[in-house]
Amino acid sequence: MTLANQRRDGEMADDIPGLRVVADYQFGRGAGDALLPAGEDRKVTHTTSGRPRQIHVEDGRIGTYAIDGRFRLGLAGGRRLQEAIDGYRVVVGDESEPFVREGRNVFAKFVSDVDGDIRPRDEVIVEHKNGSLLAVGRAELSGAGMEEFETGVAVSVRDGMPEE
Repeated sequence: MTLANQRRDGEMADDIPGLRVVADYQFGRGAGDALLPAGEDRKVTHTTSGRPRQIHVEDGRIGTYAIDGRFRLGLAGGRRLQEAIDGYRVVVGDESEPFVREGRNVFAKFVSDVDGDIRPRDEVIVEHKNGSLLAVGRAELSGAGMEEFETGVAVSVRDGMPEE
C-alpha cells in the first residue's frame, strides 16, 4: 500500500492507517496509535505528488513524514511518544537543560542516561532527568556511543521545548 493513494475523483485516500504502520515500524508497537489516535481532529498536508507531508493537531505538529519514509518528530509527537513508549530517550541533567530547550544540540559529554538500542539517525526524545520533555531531534551517535564518548554531538536537536 502506498501512502499517496488517490481515489478516482481526485480526493486523497485516508493516509492515517498507513502512517500508523510507519510509526509502529519506526518506534515500536503502539506508537502509531499514540501519535495518531482514532477520532482526533488533525490536518495532514500533502506534497504536490499527493504524498503526506506534515501532520498537525490542536496542540502542535506531530511530525513530518519525510521522503525516506520515516517520521521526523515535532514537539507534540515527542510528548505523545514520551507517554506511550519506553525507548528512544536521551536524558540530560541541569547543566545542559537551558541550552537544549533553546534548540541547541546535545553533546555526548552531558548525556546522563540513554536507550542503548538507539542507532545513528534515529528520531529521539530528549528529556531532563526529572522526566520533562526538553526537545526532539536526530541521534548522531548510537546509544552506546553517547554513553562512551566525551566529545561530539549526540543529538542534533530539531525543536526545543520552551520553558512553560
